[in-house]
Amino acid sequence: ILGLGGTENPTVESVDAGFSRDMSTHHRQAVLMAGLARDRSTDPEIALIAYDIESTQLNQVGRMQGWLSLWDLAQSTGEQMAWMEGSGGMDMSGSGSGSMPGMATADDLDELRAALGTDFDVLFLQLMIRHHQGGAEMATYAAEHAEVASVRTLARSIADSQAAEVDTLTNMLTARGGIPLPAP
Repeated sequence: ILGLGGTENPTVESVDAGFSRDMSTHHRQAVLMAGLARDRSTDPEIALIAYDIESTQLNQVGRMQGWLSLWDLAQSTGEQMAWMEGSGGMDMSGSGSGSMPGMATADDLDELRAALGTDFDVLFLQLMIRHHQGGAEMATYAAEHAEVASVRTLARSIADSQAAEVDTLTNMLTARGGIPLPAP
């Protein structure tokens, strides 16, 4: 419908809708962390990648929220990650927020807000690497299971770009003397 390649709108329980809702939430946290880094880091390389993450993910959130509106579905259902149930044993419970892989906890975000200088940069990179790893898991699942071609295409793009950014962020982290956190 409406140029998305299908004749029926996805249901509230569909992978398409679940991915659009949950990846929007996931991206919003990345945007929050990237905004902190863009504003607070004194390292131009950190500020540049933070700006790129922030602008790319805000654009993607707009697309996903637009789909939900076109499908006449709620932006939030209160239940997160149900669309990935039965995803080959992927355990979402160890994911920081308790529901989405790679999400930073409230304590992580407080620690990031309190950090300064290189400590801030290292923690930002550590949290964003883990965040991207979790987001890539979600996007890969959606790319393989969504019904709507546009959703599959965006999900594949997110999975590929976040995997590439993990490599870049890891190199940046190593150059600053840090080591990645355990993957989600």
